[in-house]
Amino acid sequence: MADTMQFDLVSPERNLVSVPVREVRLPGAEGDLTAMPGHAPAIVNLRPGLVTVVAADGTSTEFAVTGGFAEINNDSVSLLAERGHPRAEMTQEVFNEMMAQAHRRVKQAQERSSTGEDIVTAAVKLLADMEALGTHIGLDPNQANFPH
Repeated sequence: MADTMQFDLVSPERNLVSVPVREVRLPGAEGDLTAMPGHAPAIVNLRPGLVTVVAADGTSTEFAVTGGFAEINNDSVSLLAERGHPRAEMTQEVFNEMMAQAHRRVKQAQERSSTGEDIVTAAVKLLADMEALGTHIGLDPNQANFPH
C-alpha cells in the first residue's frame, strides 16, 4: 500500500489544492470520516465543516466547505465543494456571507407551500451546521443581523 494518495479540492470559484496526502478528514453528512491510501471506493455527501488534509510529513491544512461531495478511491480523493476557502481566508465577513446564504435557503424552503417537511428540515440542518462551523473556527454566527 502506498504512503500517500492524491487529493484535489475544487470549488466553483477555483481549484483550492491538488497535493499528495497521507489522510483527508471529511465532514460527511452521515458523520465524519477519514480517507487514507487504500480506502474502499465511496462517494460521500458533505455537510458544512472543516476538511483537514494531512501531508506526508504530518503537517495539516484545513479548508472550510459549505457542503458538496467527495469521491474516494483507493489512491485518491476528489472533493467538489459548494463553496470552499482555506481556513486562513475565513474572515468574519466571508462567514457572514455564508450564513446569509444559509438563512436565505431556510426562508425559501419555508415559504414554498409545496415544499415537503424534509426539505425544510434539511435547510434548518444546513444552517445549524454553518453555525457550528463558525463557532468551531472562532467566528460569531450571531454577529450580523440575518433575517429570520
